[in-house]
Amino acid sequence: MEFKQRLRQLRKQKKETQAQAAAAIGLQQRHYQRFELGENLPGYANLIALADHFEVTLDYLMCRTDENVRP
Repeated sequence: MEFKQRLRQLRKQKKETQAQAAAAIGLQQRHYQRFELGENLPGYANLIALADHFEVTLDYLMCRTDENVRP
């Protein structure tokens, strides 16, 4: 799985629109859309915000593992 797929999966699990997910982490909708389209990758601060918002680890968000174990 790629980052863009994981991000979309997490958003859909939370039953959010792209606009809602973007607003939750302080981004414009188009900027968030580019993450899901694979056109851009988020920077460090946005990665942390996304992981916190979706309540997952950074490794899970970035597809380094399929286990979402938060301490």
